[in-house]
Amino acid sequence: MNNFEFKNPTKIIFGKNTIDKIATEIPKNAKVLLLYGGGSIKKNGIYDQVKTALAKFETVEFGGIPANPEYSILVDALKVIKDEKITYLLAVGGGSVIDGTKFLSAAAVYEGDTPWDILTQNIKTEKGMPFGTVLTLPATGSEMNSGAVITRKETQEKLAMGGPGLFPEFSVLDPQVIASIPERQLVNGITDAFTHVLEQYMTYPIGALLQDRFAESILQTLIEVAPKVLKDTTDYNATANFMWSCTMALNGLIQKGVPTDWAVHAMGHELTALFGIDHARTLAVIAPSHYKFNFEAKKEKLAQYAERVWNITEGTIDDKAYAAIEKTEHFFNELGIDTKLSDYTKEYEGTAEKIAQRFTDRGWLGLGEHQTLSPDKVEKIVKMAY
Repeated sequence: MNNFEFKNPTKIIFGKNTIDKIATEIPKNAKVLLLYGGGSIKKNGIYDQVKTALAKFETVEFGGIPANPEYSILVDALKVIKDEKITYLLAVGGGSVIDGTKFLSAAAVYEGDTPWDILTQNIKTEKGMPFGTVLTLPATGSEMNSGAVITRKETQEKLAMGGPGLFPEFSVLDPQVIASIPERQLVNGITDAFTHVLEQYMTYPIGALLQDRFAESILQTLIEVAPKVLKDTTDYNATANFMWSCTMALNGLIQKGVPTDWAVHAMGHELTALFGIDHARTLAVIAPSHYKFNFEAKKEKLAQYAERVWNITEGTIDDKAYAAIEKTEHFFNELGIDTKLSDYTKEYEGTAEKIAQRFTDRGWLGLGEHQTLSPDKVEKIVKMAY
């Protein structure tokens, strides 16, 4: 096991009817900017619950943060923060709203002229504007980590950012909100969380026995509860386990002491930036090809995954490893997720070359747990995913 340091300062408030607790978590003299997405929270009752909890606070609202939070819209929100002298941010939404809020937390204290530099120059925020979250869509784990991904349409870019100052101070997780989530978004959430675990687990054995079993337990739980959640979004036990699995998949715990990959995300982000494909679906497109291309480097862990998660016990290491890739792709397909780029666009020719050139231009010359995935290899993986 590798050396590591672990600190996660986010307070989790989990369970039924917990949204009202935000009133005791926000400083009494705070001027709050309430941030949300397309307005679904006004239809499902969450908005009213939040507004009731904020009754004693001076509050300004900013809605309309889209999936794949858009830089130009966030710049408009940043202007509100400065003009209204906001002191506290509250994100009410899924990963996109929370990621957008993290960008605003960083940008609000950034002293440079162009906030986009935070992403292009990989500036780590040590202390941002304080914020909390009310999670409405389990998927990204952003409610309990310090990372975010922001999109800029004018340049067709999707870039990551983060820093120790971008953990939410608190996050409210009420599984009852899942009852109103459309099936497409639920399927995306399951796929996103599942792939988050794979990115931190599907590397090579390093003797981190507990970390492996943490990861495997999240994967097993997602496999078990996925059909239950999709069948009945009011099944509280299933939705509670689903929500907590999504949070645990990316709160930093399972990546400590182990090598991590994240090449699937790097390539997937480009597909979203170029074609507007849902983030989770780009991961399902890239992951099988990525594991096949890097089979020799990953087959020991793939075989372990086959045995412990999919109960595949017969055959050689290679047999089990290949079966694990097939099982994973089948799992995505059963959820209703297509796993080829050509299923989403007929304009895929030249995509692999474009992504490889972007990585070259950014200096991303060695992705993956071994830092050996050069742009020419990325090109081959993306072509395999056509």
